[in-house]
Amino acid sequence: MAERRTRLDTPRELRRPLVRRPSYDSEVFGVFAEQFARFMGTARFLIYMTLFVVVWIGWNALAPSSVRWDDYPYIFLTLMLSLQASYAAPLILLAQNRQETRDKVIAEQDRQANARAHADMEFLAREVASLRMAVGEVATRDFLRSELRNLVTDLEELASGGPEEESPDPEDGTEIVEPRSTT
Repeated sequence: MAERRTRLDTPRELRRPLVRRPSYDSEVFGVFAEQFARFMGTARFLIYMTLFVVVWIGWNALAPSSVRWDDYPYIFLTLMLSLQASYAAPLILLAQNRQETRDKVIAEQDRQANARAHADMEFLAREVASLRMAVGEVATRDFLRSELRNLVTDLEELASGGPEEESPDPEDGTEIVEPRSTT
């Protein structure tokens, strides 16, 4: 018996198709679909279609019977418009799908840019807060001026022989008071 069993762990043999599928460049076709959809959404297209239908109906209504090709109820015109619509709808949908894909990519790029900007703002806010804390520990110009004025006044009093002050202890900032003699 030459019964052949297929196993699940081995790939199937590829069969060659009898008729090859037509090959096309999807990008070129997509660009064509977008241009076609863009053209169909214009006033120019509506004017052209209106003129086409008016000429068709006018010719087939007013021309001599021997040269008419589509008498009333204009079945051939209906067929032509249906054929045009049957091709236009998928092309418009293809163009919309491509636009949706582009919109998704742009939205993702915008989201990433917003996330980076948010992270940058948080970093800058932390930096500004640390600078404020550091500046709080630095002596200001007004403080230094007042201290210098006090020192200048103290030096002027010492130079003029004014009241003597008790000397401060250099380590803890307290004043040392010397005892007075009772003799």
